[in-house]
Amino acid sequence: MSIVLTLLLVLLLALALLFGWLFLRTRSLAREAEATVPQAGQVVPVEGGAIHYVEYGKPDAPPVVLIHGISAQLQHFTYAVAPLLSEEFRVIVIDRPGCGYSRRDRDELAALPEQARMIGEFLDNLGIEKPVIAGHSLGGAVTLAIALDRPDKTAAIALIAPATQMQDKVDPIFKGLEIRSPFMRRLIGHTIAVPAAKASAAQVLAHAFAPESPAADFMTRAGAALGLRPKAFITGSSDLVMLEGAMPKQVVRYDKLKVKGGILYGTEDKVLSADLHGRSMMRYGLSYDELEGRGHMLPITAPEDCANFIRRIAERAKPPAPAAEPPAEPPADMPYTGGEA
Repeated sequence: MSIVLTLLLVLLLALALLFGWLFLRTRSLAREAEATVPQAGQVVPVEGGAIHYVEYGKPDAPPVVLIHGISAQLQHFTYAVAPLLSEEFRVIVIDRPGCGYSRRDRDELAALPEQARMIGEFLDNLGIEKPVIAGHSLGGAVTLAIALDRPDKTAAIALIAPATQMQDKVDPIFKGLEIRSPFMRRLIGHTIAVPAAKASAAQVLAHAFAPESPAADFMTRAGAALGLRPKAFITGSSDLVMLEGAMPKQVVRYDKLKVKGGILYGTEDKVLSADLHGRSMMRYGLSYDELEGRGHMLPITAPEDCANFIRRIAERAKPPAPAAEPPAEPPADMPYTGGEA
């Protein structure tokens, strides 16, 4: 056997051992993640997957649906926003299709209209009629897709730091998700991605929360540990790649938006541009509000402001009260029966 062939075999064996170790390490981290953040609610099957959700409040209260962003899970809203709304609303918090403990059977179902369809089917299955829907970040884009496709079944939309437009480049913290091959997406997801995500978590969170500090319990109470699973990488990558094709088709439909709503942004958001994704939507009838000095992770860093924003949007969606009828005038020929003038 030649020296070159021997070296090649040694290299292949070393690579096999490395990938084997990464695969086992990934499985171990995924088990730890699910033990740290176990399934919190119920799962409802829909065509193409299933939706995991938790519920707060009274069943007969007005419904509010909360939808998280990319590479996230429902705990971003259960962290504080959902409990704050539970006295007034029936609050349904979901894992988007493929995220958390929800399921998505194919990468193509990451397209905005497909996510909207799956969530709409879930709401129909639960008998949720005319909810106010609030979405954060990519969840805002999905919320807009629902409003465009189901205007008669949506009371109002509350968009928190939403993605509404295409932008020239992907934010650095999401660049690693830009994998276009489904095969490579899964190979990377089951080997390199999870150990790399664990190693870079501090830097990624610092950027996502900037200029504010990451929550100390973000990995546990906010469920971020669930990001240390192959499924999270595969879903996030599919979301990012499919967004490129779906967003331009959605943008050209905004002039047909009929559902009332508004947008809330932090003035110091480092992930999405408030001008591009927020103020630009005022031309389509959405209100626009800002939180001075806040960043992108508003459901975690400013839950009271988010809850108040959702309340304002819900109030705006209420039908106007019927005008009171004026008292009837007595007939002109009715005899006077009053007291002295």
